[in-house]
Amino acid sequence: MTDLHPVIAKVTERIVKRSAPRRRQYLDLIERGRDAGTNRTQLSCGNLAHAFAASGEDKPAIRTGSAMNIGIVTAYNDMLSAHQPYGRYPEAIKIAAREVGATAQVAGGVPAMCDGVTQGQAGMDLSLFSRDTIALSTAVALSHAMFEGAALLGICDKIVPGLLIGALRFGHLPTILIPAGPMPSGLPNKEKVRIRQLYAEGKVGKEELLESESASYHGAGTCTFYGTANSNQMMMEVMGLHMPCASFVNPGTKLRSELTRAAVHRLAAIGWDGDDYRPLGHCIDEKAIVNAIIGLMATGGSTNHAIHVPAIARAAGIHVDWTDFAEISDVVPLLARVYPNGAGDVNHFHAAGGMSVVIRELLDNGLLHRDILTVAREGLTDYGKEPVLEDEALQWRDVPASRDETILRPVSNPFSPDGGMRLLAGNLGRCVMKVSAVDKERWTVEAPAAIFHDQDDVLRAFKAGELERDVVVVMRFQGPRANGMPELHKLTPALGVLQDRGFRVALLTDGRMSGASGKVPAAIHLSPEALGGGPIAKLRDGDMVRVCAQEGLVEALVDAAEWDARDMPVPPPSPYDTGRELFALFRRHSDLAEQGASPVLAAMESEL
Repeated sequence: MTDLHPVIAKVTERIVKRSAPRRRQYLDLIERGRDAGTNRTQLSCGNLAHAFAASGEDKPAIRTGSAMNIGIVTAYNDMLSAHQPYGRYPEAIKIAAREVGATAQVAGGVPAMCDGVTQGQAGMDLSLFSRDTIALSTAVALSHAMFEGAALLGICDKIVPGLLIGALRFGHLPTILIPAGPMPSGLPNKEKVRIRQLYAEGKVGKEELLESESASYHGAGTCTFYGTANSNQMMMEVMGLHMPCASFVNPGTKLRSELTRAAVHRLAAIGWDGDDYRPLGHCIDEKAIVNAIIGLMATGGSTNHAIHVPAIARAAGIHVDWTDFAEISDVVPLLARVYPNGAGDVNHFHAAGGMSVVIRELLDNGLLHRDILTVAREGLTDYGKEPVLEDEALQWRDVPASRDETILRPVSNPFSPDGGMRLLAGNLGRCVMKVSAVDKERWTVEAPAAIFHDQDDVLRAFKAGELERDVVVVMRFQGPRANGMPELHKLTPALGVLQDRGFRVALLTDGRMSGASGKVPAAIHLSPEALGGGPIAKLRDGDMVRVCAQEGLVEALVDAAEWDARDMPVPPPSPYDTGRELFALFRRHSDLAEQGASPVLAAMESEL
């Protein structure tokens, strides 16, 4: 067996040492959770009668406590294409549970907003904090003390992190995440981007744009580009929280149904009454968190997880930071090119061998922790195989090698020797840049700043020809405390057009750009943010700014005396429409992006 890479071992050891006091507190918490107060043995007759009153044919089993009862937490809605398939899952899960002598109940639902719908709209300001809302909703669902296991139904951006953060407070429960799979491939992503840029230039109209978008996002299932939603699924694989390689099987197929059935059967097998107890709080440990970061680097995953992974880790008493990300990125090769980092989508990635090839390659080359507690019987080794149906029965088989090296490569022949996520630091703070889709000649941009506080102002300046030059577009007051840290994809087509016209262009922001930032260098999640005194607030139009992924720098090239003498600008007014005003409490108490930008976790830790 290949030894673990020394840098990964060093980073893991550092995280373990740094996290020790909080991790011990957390493990004590979940031990108490199992033994005192959050299980059915503590409920009164009145409590129980309320809980099984409407449980139909499962009532006798739930009443006697003779069977494991699985709590289903679902993010179903039929507006969000990725989650529309979940509508029928609860009944299927109940049937599968009965097959192995267990029962299941829907414990609760959580909100599931679509960033694709809210992109560039006021509702996007609610996106990041929807994660904390989902965490709270998950905790409410599981607080009834009726369950010996949990099935989490969620896929997209903030939903999987939110489900995990909430479920980890009940980390004594064995827990499996059950995906629904991506929609079949539609319009090629390269063509979609071409139409978007033509629209930004005014060369095609809204009808052509809508037709293009509709041909791309065309049915039930996850969007097929490799953004945050599909990066979530990848992480669940390398952390061992799915049935092996279940992520990218399309909805509505027999294989998809059998994977869901197998997940329920497996959940019943890892309960605390048996000899294979696998509680969530032990599955998610320091090594599993490091595996999640490794997976992001090896596949060119979403930079949103530079925020979500620290938040998930904190919920389990583990402390990671962007230095950990950067050091792991330096030694983990890029094995996959999936749009926006390549031409193929997640269906093409899966057909090439997908997660089974990625995990096997990383394990065989000492680039992934093998010795983690997964929900699968044989541990992470099981995730190096792909699921298939043989005579209608679910089996897992080896995938000898990638079936398409334009999309998926071995460690011996990677697309890049490193993972493509860079930590930038300097007199403007700390931020990250995803460079896996950015031409290396564009990793450094030194140009005058153009300062904006609103995406629409950037687009107006673009249409007016005011950005026809080398420029660092600075979008500030976009952090969690200012407006909830929205994603800024509305800017991508315009900035892409400027870059295609030969200008050196970069985006610098205390907001987010997520996993689909594409070919334009974007220095994002800048911390500390502008609101509250972050240095980005001192920038002025025309200041020379250097953004350099090669050297890891983000700097204002301004005389130090002048810089120190500058006053802070007046921030934009707080948002007051579209429900954004209801999140004032979250904005006021959020912490730094590098810590996870979570008001809920920050407040929780202040009481420990």
